[in-house]
Amino acid sequence: MYHQVSAAPPSLPPAADPFSRPAPAPGLGAAAGLIALYFALQLVASGVMALALGIASGFVHLTQGFAQVGPGIRAMLAQPGRPALLAIVTLGVAAGLTLQLAWRRWPALWRQARPPGFGFTLPRQGWFFALAIALGLVAPLLGGWLTQLLAHGHPVTQNIEQLGMSTPAGWRIALALLATTLGPLVEELLFRGVLLSALLRRFRIGWSMAISALVFALAHLPGLQFAWYALPDLMLLALALAALRLASRSLWPAVLAHGVNNLLAVAAWFVVSHPH
Repeated sequence: MYHQVSAAPPSLPPAADPFSRPAPAPGLGAAAGLIALYFALQLVASGVMALALGIASGFVHLTQGFAQVGPGIRAMLAQPGRPALLAIVTLGVAAGLTLQLAWRRWPALWRQARPPGFGFTLPRQGWFFALAIALGLVAPLLGGWLTQLLAHGHPVTQNIEQLGMSTPAGWRIALALLATTLGPLVEELLFRGVLLSALLRRFRIGWSMAISALVFALAHLPGLQFAWYALPDLMLLALALAALRLASRSLWPAVLAHGVNNLLAVAAWFVVSHPH
């Protein structure tokens, strides 16, 4: 006698874990929020670190009242190397937290070559790195000429340039390393990674590049004492970096070009006399 064995019901697919699904591509709100957070973190970290340095060095005594805090911090910052130390810690904290947040929010997009990916992968051809170096060398020369033409003789200096000129040699080296490595890395992620990817979801390539370049230029305007005639230079640099990122399908050439551009800007720190 044969016994009919009923077939086991088909197994159901495992329930999707909402915490394991990759995050969607960044929208304009998320991109703008991350950029704003990066610069806000710099302000907060700068204030907290300045207060901590003032207390640690004995220039600020909270027991004497808050009216003494401002003068104490200014006296502390007048000491050699203290402004550079403040800038190094501020950039390190803001960049580190921003990179970590972007990684946790969009982990699947970092190594994706095409937008909405962020392009942390090797470019299509190795010569894009040579092109990046050439761009980093030429951009500040052409941009500086254009800025001077529009400025009509008005001095154009960045806060970072003034900081480097009054900093002892040891601190200048550390500050230059950050300005040519960590700074370009986080800014390229923000503007040619997250923001450009968000813009390309809504606009054509040309408009996306132009809008991201304008945001990049406006974000750097405070560091130039709001000198409007520096905007064309910044926008042209940002447009070139965006074109390099899209053409190479990688963010690394843009990071390299940005770093070389910053390297030329800080090179003057080491060819003129400085306090020791």
